[in-house]
Amino acid sequence: MTAPAERLAAPAAEDADGPWRRTNVIPRLVYWGIHAACFAAFFTGVSRTDLILFGATLSLRMLGITAGYHRYFAHRTYRTSRPFQFALAVLGTTATQKGPLWWAGHHRTHHANSDEPGDVHSPRDGFWYSHQGWIFDGRWDDTPTELIRDFARFPELVWLNRWHILPPALLAILCYAIGGFSGLIWGYVISTTVLWHLTYSINSLAHRWGTRRYATSDTSRNNWLLGLLTFGEGWHNNHHHYMASTRQGFFWWEIDVTYYVLRGLAKLGLVWDLREPPANVVTPESQRGLPEAA
Repeated sequence: MTAPAERLAAPAAEDADGPWRRTNVIPRLVYWGIHAACFAAFFTGVSRTDLILFGATLSLRMLGITAGYHRYFAHRTYRTSRPFQFALAVLGTTATQKGPLWWAGHHRTHHANSDEPGDVHSPRDGFWYSHQGWIFDGRWDDTPTELIRDFARFPELVWLNRWHILPPALLAILCYAIGGFSGLIWGYVISTTVLWHLTYSINSLAHRWGTRRYATSDTSRNNWLLGLLTFGEGWHNNHHHYMASTRQGFFWWEIDVTYYVLRGLAKLGLVWDLREPPANVVTPESQRGLPEAA
């Protein structure tokens, strides 16, 4: 088994955000341009290859966010080697949600201030803000390196955080090489847009609709539909109750695809020490036998 990545230190760079941090125009043009480009599907049509590209790029990049950015970089709920850590980071960047240090650092801010002042995307600031408005708020433009020092020690992650635009650009080129213009539209443009809004739905919808098994200090809720669509992230009240767990679907009927994939990777020796929620956390004595709150 390879030495765990977190035991290997590397110096951090001064600038963690890359040259485009100096302008707010380009990221906004790219973001809305990708949304607008989805309408090109009315002209390209759709083929079997397009649908395969769409399904593959959506699923793999969803895992890059859920298994990589979220459960590994933000919460460190399992361990892995330094090479596989970098592979997870690269896969996460292909989702076009900026770099791993930026994403995980701000997610830690969210948990520290969930639904309170200082939360990155509190639903109390309105649905639009919690869903996607926050990404245009200048307060969150910079990578909070002080909150992600454990991973900012690795020079390859700092480099990738600065040049996070490269993996999605290469993915777009690959989709074009495989399926032509329609492959680009379905495999990258539409897939990216759907992935964005599925990710954002956890910040917005999973704090509004669903059930609350645990009396957390925020408005997090379990939503079975989002749980299916986001590979387990919809069990959001579970997650806010005990964020250290690799598994977010605490019970067998709470489908958590990300956890199943990580269990498979553990059998291959690529990840290990997956953290499970203790029994007293899953069913606190004070809540045994009580129905879930709506």
